[in-house]
Amino acid sequence: MNNPITLKKVEPTEIQAVLNISREMFFTAFAHLNTADDMALYAAKAFTVEKLTEELSNPGSHFYFALSGDQIAGYLKLNTNKAQTEFQDPRALEIERIYVDAKFQNRQIGKQLLQFAIDKAIENNLDYIWLGVWDANDKAIRFYERHGFQIFSSHEFMLGNDKQTDLLMRKTL
Repeated sequence: MNNPITLKKVEPTEIQAVLNISREMFFTAFAHLNTADDMALYAAKAFTVEKLTEELSNPGSHFYFALSGDQIAGYLKLNTNKAQTEFQDPRALEIERIYVDAKFQNRQIGKQLLQFAIDKAIENNLDYIWLGVWDANDKAIRFYERHGFQIFSSHEFMLGNDKQTDLLMRKTL
C-alpha cells in the first residue's frame, strides 16, 4: 500500500466502480453513526446506476479516482456552475464528495484530493471553493479548518428519515 497516489478522471464506462466505491466508503464512514434503516433509504436513492450515470454525464460535475497502483484509494467529486448543489455560483467550485478508503487512511490522500480541488479552482480563476460537511463529523470539520475553510452557513440534509445539518464551509482563493 505504499504506492504513490495518482489522480485519474473517472470515465463514464467506470460507473460500476464509482457506484461500488461510493457505497462502500459512505457506509464505512457513516453507518456506525446512523440507523440501518436511514442508511438503506438514503442508499436506495443516492447509490444507483441511474443516479450516478446522471451525475457523471453532467458537464459541470467531475469525478476523480485517487489510485494507489491499480487500487482505488479514494475519490473526489467537483461541481461547477449549475451542477453545484446550492449556490450555482459561476465564481465558485463545490467539493461535493471527498472520500478516502479506510485501508488508505493516514497517507495524506485527503490532503492531496483537497489540494487538487483547490488547484482546479485556481486554474479556472474562481473566487472561492466550498463544501458541506455533517455537523457531527468533527474530524472532517477540523481537517477543513486546518486548510483554511471557514463555516459560513448550514443547511438541512435528509439521511433517510433523519433530518441532519450540514455546515457549509468556504475557502476564499
